[in-house]
Amino acid sequence: MGFTSVCIKALLGLLTCSGPVLANATLRVSPERSQFFKYHPISLTCEEQNNSTAWQVKRRTTSGSNGTCNLDWGALTGLSCIIKVPYPWDNGLYWCESDFGELTPSINITVADGPVIMESPLLPVTEGDNVTLRCRTKAALSNLSADFYKDGFFIRTESTGKMTIHIASKSDEGLYKCNISELGESPESWLAVRAYSDEERRKRKLEDVIVESDI
Repeated sequence: MGFTSVCIKALLGLLTCSGPVLANATLRVSPERSQFFKYHPISLTCEEQNNSTAWQVKRRTTSGSNGTCNLDWGALTGLSCIIKVPYPWDNGLYWCESDFGELTPSINITVADGPVIMESPLLPVTEGDNVTLRCRTKAALSNLSADFYKDGFFIRTESTGKMTIHIASKSDEGLYKCNISELGESPESWLAVRAYSDEERRKRKLEDVIVESDI
């Protein structure tokens, strides 16, 4: 199976994926974030609950480099695919694919050419969650004041370098970035917010009822 089952949205460099997704399989990224510094290794691992299916890490980059880890790009170390020396041309969509054509949820990875990145969730968050975005430098300095932006518009300055979105909603969905004065700004990352499913809403209401009955 090729890439025909994956839907690409190239606007603003944003890539999203849809297709036959196996719920108990996941692409694990280490370090656990979507933005990385140039030259800092990235580890990608396909994990399945029952370990009953063979998976391969695949990608489609914004520079047009496609293919499978260890065949067209990257190197296998044990069960993990390693990008030993990442560059901005490695920016793009990464996912795991089985021999049966099943896909894991995809992850958009960005390699920064500058000294600042923003740490944000790899996968969509759920309505009602608290979400923290962190501005980070190559020197791993902490508590540096940072400005945060959404869809190109300034939100606020945080003296600790991290911004928390309390009780996220669909209106919080968008492209975020941060800027540290005199160092520079991070690339943009898409924050996706998904609505509760009907089952999750029923479960949440049931939990509320149980809590109230215990009071």
